[in-house]
Amino acid sequence: MTSRVLALLGAFGAEHRHLSLTQISRRAGLPLATAHRLTAELTAWGALERDSDGRYRIGLRLWEVGSLAPRGLGLREAALPFLEDLYEATHQNIQLAVLDGNEVVYVERIPGRDSVSVLTRVGGRWPAHATGVGLALLAHASRDDQERYLAGPLARFTPRTITEPARLRRELAEVRRLGYAVSNGQVTLDALSVAAPVRGPDGEVVAAISIVTRAGAGPPSALAPAVCTASRGLSRALRGSSGAAVAGGHEAASSTQRKVRSAVGPGRTTV
Repeated sequence: MTSRVLALLGAFGAEHRHLSLTQISRRAGLPLATAHRLTAELTAWGALERDSDGRYRIGLRLWEVGSLAPRGLGLREAALPFLEDLYEATHQNIQLAVLDGNEVVYVERIPGRDSVSVLTRVGGRWPAHATGVGLALLAHASRDDQERYLAGPLARFTPRTITEPARLRRELAEVRRLGYAVSNGQVTLDALSVAAPVRGPDGEVVAAISIVTRAGAGPPSALAPAVCTASRGLSRALRGSSGAAVAGGHEAASSTQRKVRSAVGPGRTTV
């Protein structure tokens, strides 16, 4: 029963937000009668909603339950002051992500003004090895988790995507050495991502923050100080109270912006 409910909910996705009963049945691999019964139960509970044209969509009740995940809404609320400061300093794409298995899940993002377009969205997933946030998270995952990832298929998205396990292993070691990760043209050739890890109360890496800008706009090292400042500030906030998260976010603003301005030169606040 549980597997059927999960299969039904899994029929929805970024490209399939509104589905008819027939589409749900086909995408979930369920008999039409079973899909009809389960959608009725889920709609009554609020996990699904029905449009005026009879198609189904994810309901608010499911969003309410999902927002209770500690790596979701709570992390997002603590991170927002830091992400906003980073955006105000750079006006580039700013992202917050966590690692879930072999993929990163984007918890929050602020789109850059006139910046390079990105393929990510809040709640969206991407293979970890190709993204800045994914490299920052993989580099601090357990050795066993890293080896499992390296043993699996490494999808290629552009000619620059790292798909060789030995090269990826070296890249993860470099991330640990530098304290930040760089993904240059690995997802799309026109995008450059610089990301830094965020540590939770116990010191373990729980998330990553990144700036995504246009490739060739400047050296990654120019963005690294600002990203690392934001990640360290959020790490300190997560070690404190919820009040400290908000206060710490505003306290980090001037430091973050000063480092970015220093990196890109006087009279500019964009990279």
